[in-house]
Amino acid sequence: MGFLTGKKIVVMGVANKRSIAWGCAQAITEQGGEVIYTYQNDRMKKSLEKMLNGDEFLVECDVADDDSIKNAFDQIKDYAGQINGVVHAVAFADKDDLQGNVSDISRKGYSLAQDISSYSLIAVTHYAKPLLAEGSGIVTLTYFGSQRAVPNYNMMGIAKASLEAAVRYLATEFAQDQVHVNAISAGAVKTLAVTGVKDYNKLIQLSQERTADEVSVTTNEIGNVCAFLVSPLASGVIGETIFVDKGVHLS
Repeated sequence: MGFLTGKKIVVMGVANKRSIAWGCAQAITEQGGEVIYTYQNDRMKKSLEKMLNGDEFLVECDVADDDSIKNAFDQIKDYAGQINGVVHAVAFADKDDLQGNVSDISRKGYSLAQDISSYSLIAVTHYAKPLLAEGSGIVTLTYFGSQRAVPNYNMMGIAKASLEAAVRYLATEFAQDQVHVNAISAGAVKTLAVTGVKDYNKLIQLSQERTADEVSVTTNEIGNVCAFLVSPLASGVIGETIFVDKGVHLS
């Protein structure tokens, strides 16, 4: 019996078994929770199905399309009635905007990154809100580059700063319904997302050198904190950005 037994949690953003979202889903499952997975398109669905047992509930959800988000949560409502949490692990920026000069970022590139990486949390919570049971938790994923100028993180750092601001405002709103909203600032791990950043290997190496024990954080460690934050155990944690980076942010 885990602390999420009987709970249904929506996890968005699983790309492969190296994904932070996958670490979150695994931790939720280990604590007895049922994970409802979303996927962007048929290609991502096939990839996801290879990782699962076959009895999980999967639903298509393209966070760039409001109709897709609405349809996804309509299907989730039909399936589950209520849900007990949402893990938002979705972000995107053009590869050209993850290198070079910030002053060269185009208006189109800026809008795209903000839409997918930040606004999508607002859109998702809008449609999830009627389904969330009291005591539910919403968690999104961010990174230290939102607060410091990390080489080449560029546009994503700007978008993550916006995301963290959204967390604070959403947390204030959702607390009225006894739903807690928080963010995890995860340490640098080799995921599909981070490989889009120029010289990402240097970023990961630098991060590892700055951890308190010189050992990189794992997706399992990040997932364990996520499982706690979506649970009723975290009801007193509201609007926070929790660092799960083995102390990288300390120096």
